[in-house]
Amino acid sequence: MTDLGHVFIRGAIGFLLLFLLARLMGKKHITDMTYYEYIVGIAIGSLAAEMTFSPHVRMSNFVFGMFIWALFPMITSKLELKSFLFRTIAEGKPTVLIENGKINEANLRKEELTVDELMIHLRQNGVFKLADVESAVMEKSGLVSVMKKSDVAPLTPKDAGIVVAQEHQPQVVIVDGNVMEKSLLQYGYTKEWLRAEVAKQGANDFSDVFLAQIDSTGAVYVDLYNDKQHVDAPKITKKLFVVAQMKQLQADLRQFAMQTKQTAAKDVYQQQATQIDKWIKELSPHIVEPPG
Repeated sequence: MTDLGHVFIRGAIGFLLLFLLARLMGKKHITDMTYYEYIVGIAIGSLAAEMTFSPHVRMSNFVFGMFIWALFPMITSKLELKSFLFRTIAEGKPTVLIENGKINEANLRKEELTVDELMIHLRQNGVFKLADVESAVMEKSGLVSVMKKSDVAPLTPKDAGIVVAQEHQPQVVIVDGNVMEKSLLQYGYTKEWLRAEVAKQGANDFSDVFLAQIDSTGAVYVDLYNDKQHVDAPKITKKLFVVAQMKQLQADLRQFAMQTKQTAAKDVYQQQATQIDKWIKELSPHIVEPPG
């Protein structure tokens, strides 16, 4: 076999081993990695590269070395879960940079952080004035978390005493023109209702839709393949709009029936949703308006 063939085979094996070891070591964002995990990643990658271009060294030695380097961080992670002391030694502690609105100069020097770098971290958190900061903490990952003072923090409905309905996770219901029926039914809506909703935003059919998402309030976000259709969308007649509203009401009733734990209320919601379905069928022959 030629040298290029050896390089290809050893490189492919190295890639597969890297993929396998990365899966075994678990999911972790690069900003959440500890120093030793970062070093381990570099070491394993270097071993894989060396295995590719060093045919004079047995491949089994490189494979064994990669598994050894991957094994130690996995053992360390298990020890960190069981021992707070070991976790503190291995990862360190968060460092308070600003406390009660005052900069801790000693901790800035400890982390070798300049004032300019501190201001960069604050701006990345949307803070431009030191007077607005109540506390700032450098996490073990090196990121800085910032808490603003109460008088400059964004006002929430809870702060204003306003009761708002709790939203649930939105669901993608159309991808590449294909309706995700399972996601749609999870919120209690029908394809007919969805068709009317996307039509309001310029889609002639589901095939015109690149992506559509529905939230727990029934609002639908639609992205069309041809975005100009939003501008040039045909006007929906009043009759079609009324039917769409009826279908939305029907879908809301079905959703309420799915969410409630009261048997009596569930029966009422389902009965009313069924009644609306009958009305829609009776109205269907009269919905289409004559041309002109």
